[in-house]
Amino acid sequence: MMDLNIVDETSRLKAVILGIAQSNGPVPTIEEAYDPKSIEHIKAGTYPKEADMIKEMEAFASVFQKYGVQLYRPEVLQDCNQIFTRDIAFVIEDKLFHANILPDREREFEAIHEVLDMIAPEKIIRPPEEVHIEGGDVMPWKDHIFIGTYTKPDYASYITARTNQAAVEFIRDMFPHKTVKSFELRKSNTDPRENALHLDCCFQPVGTNKAILHKNGFLVEEEYQYLVDYFGPENIFEIDKEEMYQMFSNVFSISPDVVVSEKSFTRLNNWLRDQGFTVEEIPYSEIAKQEGLLRCSTLPLIRA
Repeated sequence: MMDLNIVDETSRLKAVILGIAQSNGPVPTIEEAYDPKSIEHIKAGTYPKEADMIKEMEAFASVFQKYGVQLYRPEVLQDCNQIFTRDIAFVIEDKLFHANILPDREREFEAIHEVLDMIAPEKIIRPPEEVHIEGGDVMPWKDHIFIGTYTKPDYASYITARTNQAAVEFIRDMFPHKTVKSFELRKSNTDPRENALHLDCCFQPVGTNKAILHKNGFLVEEEYQYLVDYFGPENIFEIDKEEMYQMFSNVFSISPDVVVSEKSFTRLNNWLRDQGFTVEEIPYSEIAKQEGLLRCSTLPLIRA
């Protein structure tokens, strides 16, 4: 059996599920797309090609192998986008939460059965139906759990609103010993530069006490300020709107001192190196066209 363990974003990674780009299916229609960035590329004829995305994911896989991480991949489903495993499930402490996602993505969860079969059934939690939650909005951080949400009355009109108030309460009930802090995110169905699809699109901790942050991703200034005060202004790398659009905050930590990043993120990668991090640079700009990057493609299972 597998003993899950995730209490933060950066402890030494031992086991992870990385998505897969094989048999990704045809270019979606605009009606089928889930986010404004994909729509932008569908319209422009620049939607990523499967062969390019496979190459990018293999570059990511090779970094995990280099660091001795146990790597799992989903079973390949015909014509199905299975890149973003973070959407379908996430781990907090020793429990795996089965995300209540868009119904046609349910097959993606079943495709990770190799891992599910190794986890004690009572450790796999399916939240009640009214709880809408995706892994990109959930960030365990030591004694905190940070959650991105959208709670305005027009929630249902946004395909980009993924985690609701019921989810925040659910996680609070599950982890009474943690401080569960929620953040209202800016949503747009049409403008990817004004849309924080998930919390990890505008915020992510790195190392032991630092964070990447984008102020405009947050609807409530006090909530943004909470993170600035928590990490300290001197420990924050603030990204601008264009950098958020390129997904600068969606890097992935293998340990407190190793960060995997997109090779074109020059300003961020230089800052990380200046702070003493080892930066593993890989190409991931084609996958980024679907409004997801490195963190979105991973489902960490065990961190030491």
